[in-house]
Amino acid sequence: MAARIEDYALLGNCRAAALVSKEGSIDWLCFPRFDAPACFAALLGTPENGRWKISPIEAVRSVKRRYHDGTLILETTFHTDDGIATLIDFMPSTLRHSSIARIVVGVKGRVSFDMDLVIRFDYGRTIPWVERHDPLTLTAVAGPEMLVLRTPTPIKARAQHSTARFSVSEGERKVFTLSHQHSHEPVAEGFDAEASLAKTEYFWHEFSSRCPDVGPWTDLVKRSLITLKALTYLPTGGIVAAPTTSLPEKLGGKRNWDYRYCWLRDATMTLLAFMSLGYFDEARAWRDWLTRSVAGNPNQMQIMYGLGGERSLTEYELPWLCGYEQSQPVRIGNAAATQTQLDVYGEVADAMAQAIKGHLPRHPRIEAIAEVIVPFLEKAWREPDEGIWEIRGQQQHFTHSKVMAWVAFDRIATVAGTLENGGDFSRNCRRVADEIREEVCRKAYDPELGSFVQYYGSKCLDASLLHIALTGFLPADDPRVLGTVAAIEKRLMRDGLLLRYETEYGVDGLPPGEGTFLVCSFWLADVYVLQGRDDDAHELFERLAGLCNDVGLLAEQYDPHERRMLGNFPQAFSHVGIINTALNLHRVQAPAQERVHA
Repeated sequence: MAARIEDYALLGNCRAAALVSKEGSIDWLCFPRFDAPACFAALLGTPENGRWKISPIEAVRSVKRRYHDGTLILETTFHTDDGIATLIDFMPSTLRHSSIARIVVGVKGRVSFDMDLVIRFDYGRTIPWVERHDPLTLTAVAGPEMLVLRTPTPIKARAQHSTARFSVSEGERKVFTLSHQHSHEPVAEGFDAEASLAKTEYFWHEFSSRCPDVGPWTDLVKRSLITLKALTYLPTGGIVAAPTTSLPEKLGGKRNWDYRYCWLRDATMTLLAFMSLGYFDEARAWRDWLTRSVAGNPNQMQIMYGLGGERSLTEYELPWLCGYEQSQPVRIGNAAATQTQLDVYGEVADAMAQAIKGHLPRHPRIEAIAEVIVPFLEKAWREPDEGIWEIRGQQQHFTHSKVMAWVAFDRIATVAGTLENGGDFSRNCRRVADEIREEVCRKAYDPELGSFVQYYGSKCLDASLLHIALTGFLPADDPRVLGTVAAIEKRLMRDGLLLRYETEYGVDGLPPGEGTFLVCSFWLADVYVLQGRDDDAHELFERLAGLCNDVGLLAEQYDPHERRMLGNFPQAFSHVGIINTALNLHRVQAPAQERVHA
């Protein structure tokens, strides 16, 4: 069985990613990019679906893990009765191909290790043809894919596994590498793992050393910043929501989704997080990815795209995988890409406005996109949609969608007002924004509850209503906002953390039940800051920070009853939440204030 979600650490090279457990097992790996079919899929099945484990033979007394400071280079130190040894895992960041290097270092005494490599292409389904290229090199081929393993010790074949047994003494180092290439090409030369370790260390240090001081949360923010960078597809600038698919929102349930794609609604918070920390190159790359991806007819704008802006993300299931802790189905692709979610127009407009405010050079396509979007959205905002939570049920007039449509017109009006001859266009956008605000305040506010509701005519609460304050739609101290926050605290809070919405009402068309959605609690902390509830904001943030695993990573959700993480891991949105809330509390750069006063 796979490890608990929080027992994994992330490896990455800004193109692909892997998850490695405390036991030294890489249970998830997609080469050569995030959304490629996994060659290690034990995370969603069994070891026979692919893994690479290097672990001590003798019983392990304790395990300690850490990333090298400011990097994505992982150290796992095993303490046994015979000695101490460290496993260094990293994905070289300066190579043109995707590879993993694993270096076993003797620290004290003598520690014996087993290595078990199980390669299964196509998400654990296809057994490759394995050949010995030379005494210390194996190739594994299936169709167009090839993996090349280089080891310091002879490999034995056993029941379609590649195994080895070796020992390290104090000061001794054993180097293993696994590289991806096309199977029709000659086997490429190996790389110097020790030299790549130094170069990879420099790559991450050069990036993370520019992170400013954020008071007591600097280390936490830096780790989240590195995680976001690791989830960036360097060739295009797109950022995946998470490097995994189908880690469940409820153990044994059906809420299992593929998050290895780029969501537009991540744009606003991601841009703001990068720019607030001074990372304008990353913000520019993300902005440029957006302008390429959303180009075209506005009624064809999707809520998510592939790493390069691909539009076809066809969803299908993998019946040969049993799922994480028997949580089925395992899904590849994401049908939500075809949904209507009006809030994405607000997300895009807000992101562009923040980029301009952050003094990024204007993109020549931005004004043209705005001129096309406005006439379309003038009609579209009146229609129902699937909303921020990608409801797979009946469309509704979701309050959050209307608020974000207001954001689109508000931000476009503000930017247009700064342009020569933009006055009429700006005034028209402001007129529509005012019309939306009037309707939302009339139809989405329930005087009996003293709160805004999830959608027109409902009695449901939804954490996305916090964006009424976070976007500046209404002031944070407006009595209707105060009432909404109080209602959310009363009805959505579980053990100090927020659910997304009230699933028992069945609006999403799926069986009820999931963990608390972590980014929602960060939103609540941000609203607390806007309302001057600093003690509440600090308390909630410390609660959230305490949920990070031993190497500073967060999943999408957390189950306060079982006290374990749920959902895809690590989740970009959760780490954006860490950065933005820490900045709000530190008050040097305050993203919440920046958005409210956009």
